[in-house]
Amino acid sequence: MRVVASGLMALGLALTATPVFAQAAGEKGPVRIVWAAHKTPESPYTKPNKPIWHIADILKAHAGKQSWDQAVLLTRDYDGHYISMAPGEKTKCMFYADDRVFGWVYSGQAKITIDGQQPFTATKGYMFDVAPRLSYCMENTGTEPVVFYRSTPAGQVPSYPENETPAPIKGWVYAKAKITSTGGYEEPNQPFLDFNAYAAGGGKSRDFAFDGHTAAHVIRSGNVAVLPPSTSWGHFHENMVEAWVVLEGQLDVLITGEPLVTGEVGDVIQATNERWHRATCHPNIGSCTRLAMTPRNREGQVHYFQTDQPPGN
Repeated sequence: MRVVASGLMALGLALTATPVFAQAAGEKGPVRIVWAAHKTPESPYTKPNKPIWHIADILKAHAGKQSWDQAVLLTRDYDGHYISMAPGEKTKCMFYADDRVFGWVYSGQAKITIDGQQPFTATKGYMFDVAPRLSYCMENTGTEPVVFYRSTPAGQVPSYPENETPAPIKGWVYAKAKITSTGGYEEPNQPFLDFNAYAAGGGKSRDFAFDGHTAAHVIRSGNVAVLPPSTSWGHFHENMVEAWVVLEGQLDVLITGEPLVTGEVGDVIQATNERWHRATCHPNIGSCTRLAMTPRNREGQVHYFQTDQPPGN
């Protein structure tokens, strides 16, 4: 009896000593007011980053060329480019050691081959997700340039299968090595998603490319009659950038220190570290969809909200 009683007492003490909020993960804990740090002056936009890249301006800048590469996003975590490949053009097969490659096709079509997966033809609106350590190749199989957004892990160089010739990179040398691990697909990841069919079928917001480092979410929003007041700033993140590719409709984004920007399909919008931001469908145009990109979301990611506004966007 004494042993049981002492055991129960110890258990009771342990439970009592555990903070209540430690039992809830992510954004499901109790509301707390905290002090959050902002850089002063605010975190700047450094090239190639800027509040919005309009796809129309990118296409105009490369008019007359079928093959080009335009950097549009470079953060601690993601290296985002718009790329155009001419008909018949192919990429080398490559992979990244520990992080995903993901993207979205703006126009044209490409055959994408991923290790262990059935090759598929990605046409306008298709999204693709390449798991770590799975090599992938792309080939334009259409009659016009294929234009797509692609994100690779920032600051990393790719690896190549043995039968491929690595592309030379200044400051790096390739040597043969052996690996025993591979990549794979677990929910919610999948090699591709035809967003146009998904939207037409009434698909809701969902995770797409998602693991301990990468978080790319399809966020679908309904029609709004008017924008929130200019005093409603949404939220901000410490030490990380949030960026969006507009997949459907028009998206209005308010970022502290910047005028309101309106993104069309294909535009890339970015809020730098610690800047308040609010993303809303442009009024009275129907639904809108964005591919929202932030890092480290699976383990929990803090959204800092205004103390005088309800949590949310």
